Amino acid sequence: MVLRRADDNDAPGMADVWLRSFGAALPTVRRAHDDAAVREWFSYVVVPQCESWVAVTGDGAVAGLLVLEGTELEQLYLDPPWRGRGLGDRFVDLAKRQRPQGLGLWTFQVNAGARRFYERHGFVEAERTDGERNEEREPDVRYLWRP
Repeated sequence: MVLRRADDNDAPGMADVWLRSFGAALPTVRRAHDDAAVREWFSYVVVPQCESWVAVTGDGAVAGLLVLEGTELEQLYLDPPWRGRGLGDRFVDLAKRQRPQGLGLWTFQVNAGARRFYERHGFVEAERTDGERNEEREPDVRYLWRP
């Protein structure tokens, strides 16, 4: 498994991973955008405007993605078959190397697996909201990591 910077050709695979992962991890959360809008967002916003990374299998398939924007860990999604195999750990280690001064992120309160994962990696809960500020209107939690 190779971790590398994403390029324009990775955007469709990244969107597919995001869609499968979101559906598997957050079945009760209303998606704010349909599949086509998610694909456009990866192609025209995420990959060209953010520091985007992909994990690519030997056959070239995208297995996971990491998106950093400033000091924010904006996205970390793994294709469901790749969960629990150390890939998320590798992405968090990469994010910490890329942002040694610290990172912040938001996740949904209902996403207990993600919350345990980030806490295991030294992220500390800093704030909870009722979801008023996110597009899904889902209660969320802010985490911070400081070296």
